[in-house]
Amino acid sequence: MAVLKITEYPAKVLGEVGEPVVKFDEELRRLCDDMFETMYDDGGVGLAAPQVGLSLRLFVMDCEGLKLVAANPEVFNLEGEQPGEEGCLSVGKIHSPLKRAARATLRAQDSEGNWYEREATGLAARCFQHETDHCDGILFINRLSPLKRNMVVKRFQKLKKWE
Repeated sequence: MAVLKITEYPAKVLGEVGEPVVKFDEELRRLCDDMFETMYDDGGVGLAAPQVGLSLRLFVMDCEGLKLVAANPEVFNLEGEQPGEEGCLSVGKIHSPLKRAARATLRAQDSEGNWYEREATGLAARCFQHETDHCDGILFINRLSPLKRNMVVKRFQKLKKWE
């Protein structure tokens, strides 16, 4: 396993709709292992392929006891509303308040290509939505008001200048 480089805003791949995963082979399983290792190394609870520079509809997550690989994810049955802080490894882990659905169902394929569905609430539901957004070329900052988005981007740019 290897720790991969996190792709950061404003990289083009982060704004692209990922290609569907069509090959479920050893290479994909190795990529998923590397993505888990990268996510753990950086203190995240989810990581999507675009965040490691790959335009694929794929993410991994380990959140609230729910560890999974999600290829070709779809989120549906969104219910309720939860306020909360949201951040992203590709945006310097800078957080901002963002409302998401309180309950969500994920339909996806595992690393073997088998379809499954999982329902979640709370942080895990937020993770389903955030990581699926990455697969659709949407960053959480795209869901913020222009004012809040500009504040997060400026904080990120300032952070990058200090590194």
